[in-house]
Amino acid sequence: MAAALDVAAAALLGIWESAREGTASRVSGAQLRAVMVVEQFDGINLRRLASRLDMLLSSASRLCDRLVAAGMLEREPGRFDRREISLHLTPEARRLIAELRADRQAQLAAVLAGMSREGRDALLTGMREFDEAARRQQAQNAPTPGEPTGQGDWPDDRPGGRSGDWSVESDRQTRAGWTGSSGGPEQSVGAAREWPAGEPPVARTA
Repeated sequence: MAAALDVAAAALLGIWESAREGTASRVSGAQLRAVMVVEQFDGINLRRLASRLDMLLSSASRLCDRLVAAGMLEREPGRFDRREISLHLTPEARRLIAELRADRQAQLAAVLAGMSREGRDALLTGMREFDEAARRQQAQNAPTPGEPTGQGDWPDDRPGGRSGDWSVESDRQTRAGWTGSSGGPEQSVGAAREWPAGEPPVARTA
């Protein structure tokens, strides 16, 4: 069953990839995943984001730096611990996601128009059940909440070797200076890892 579904899903995955290519001039695949996670969990901190992306904390930190520089993410001190940073989408990021979904839905609608009503109904029912099962599995495998915050969110390998989150003033001073030129390929989700050149691809503005 899994093998048959893998084959049948190829066209669906092709539509997903086609729509994602429309965002490639602004964000990499890894950065788009991060944006989607922050949309789902507004105010998420860096450690939780790194866990959900299956990344090392240092890699997730650099990825967020580039998204901030590209105008896709905003950071603000946590409500209960100012060393913990909350991540939020910018209006630009929300426009990007809206464009992606509109493109994807237009392509899906064109394919669905060629199916019978019975086939469309069965597909929707099956996909909803699949989604529910996948969410249950993710919830079971999710890390236990209540991470320690004594070290703050950011790893010690940031410029200057500072532990804990940035203050608002230091964030302003450092945003523009933290750019990278690595353009390494996106890695597939798996065990925690670093990006090929030590940092994720650079976000680019359109």
